[in-house]
Amino acid sequence: QVRLVESGGGSVQTGGSRRLSCATTGYTSSDYCMGWFRQAPGKPREGVAYIDSNGGTTYTYSVKGRFTISRDNAMNVLYLQMNSLKPDDTALYYCAADHVPLCGDSEADFAYWGQGTQVTVSP
Repeated sequence: QVRLVESGGGSVQTGGSRRLSCATTGYTSSDYCMGWFRQAPGKPREGVAYIDSNGGTTYTYSVKGRFTISRDNAMNVLYLQMNSLKPDDTALYYCAADHVPLCGDSEADFAYWGQGTQVTVSP
């Protein structure tokens, strides 16, 4: 059974940093595309960053240069390093995975989801 569990959320001030982790079990993560999504109150869920099984990465424009997605296939962990955080980054962050080598760019492209971890950025 595939399971994804996020951690690392919390409160941080503007300009601060946070690293999210997503521990995965039930599959060999190196075979999977993985990604981070987020949902702010009153807004639809949006893709933040994706990493293909070969390590290729994609970022949404608003986080380019500030966020870095990475994966440790040996430990089956996905990371999201978030720097220069802004209040607009406040959201519930989800990790997601799908058993394909290259990531799609929408929710529908991901079959497996975690429960989310809250990140709150104060002014």
